[in-house]
Amino acid sequence: MAMAKVVSNAGLVIFHPTKVGFTGHGFPLRSHKFNLNHARHSRLFNQFHGHTSLLARPQLKGFGNLCGVSAMGEMGIAQHNESLAQQVELDMGMVVPATECHVEKAVKALRDGKVIAVPTDTLYGLACDACSPAAVQKIYEIKGRSMTSPLAVCISDVMDFNRFAITSHLPDGLLQSLLPGPVTVVLNPGQESLLEKSLNPGIDTIGIRIPECDFIRMVAHDFGSAIALTSANQSGQPSTVSIEEFKQLWQHCAYIFDGGQLPVGRAGSTIIDLTRPNLYRVLRPGSALKETIEILERFGFEQAG
Repeated sequence: MAMAKVVSNAGLVIFHPTKVGFTGHGFPLRSHKFNLNHARHSRLFNQFHGHTSLLARPQLKGFGNLCGVSAMGEMGIAQHNESLAQQVELDMGMVVPATECHVEKAVKALRDGKVIAVPTDTLYGLACDACSPAAVQKIYEIKGRSMTSPLAVCISDVMDFNRFAITSHLPDGLLQSLLPGPVTVVLNPGQESLLEKSLNPGIDTIGIRIPECDFIRMVAHDFGSAIALTSANQSGQPSTVSIEEFKQLWQHCAYIFDGGQLPVGRAGSTIIDLTRPNLYRVLRPGSALKETIEILERFGFEQAG
């Protein structure tokens, strides 16, 4: 990706991309790479978005005279920028690209009991450690959602299903045919499930997702356990397909992982109840209903009455 480099007399460096890049999993990378005396923060760039001429103005507020000898001095500018970066992080969380090099950040945040925002193959989601009651509670508070509304969990591979739910009644190959993809499979957790009993209290089923999105699957793989996942919006509000659409929630997230504009629409995943042998029940049509039913019928499933 071509980059135009602008260096001011005060040592401020901006790299401005001339083309939109792409993440490793096919989503357009909308964020810009921005370095302001090492205060690297993509939302700082949004405050000066693309207007490199602003940094050349002699009296830009907060930075002194950037065209000559700075009234603040380079040390003062660096301290100011660092303070600004810290304040933005505290106020709004940190936006970073949803790429492999940032998987470790996501995993650490989850292990620390934090909430993060992530792209999936359908919508943006809020994610946390499914086995941390405090983190799960935080998600409910962020969304303003009733505790009686269940959360789905995200795992990295079909082979992990039996760690969290009963799958012995399902024919071989069914889950592999449905997933990864925009489908949530609802099953009984059973007594051997590794999920915390406090997750979804009063509800005896669990929805499990494996999104067809490399980033969240890598996070789930390295995390090594189930990740609670729900749409990144407040209850009653439209689902979101870009990070700008849930900007009011950024302050509650340790990181916002930007996968660009998601192309699928706002229908979300298709939710299918497979708790009974050879029967399925559609709980939400979602974005892949036709394909999902075709697969289920191919395996001999019928719609429950």
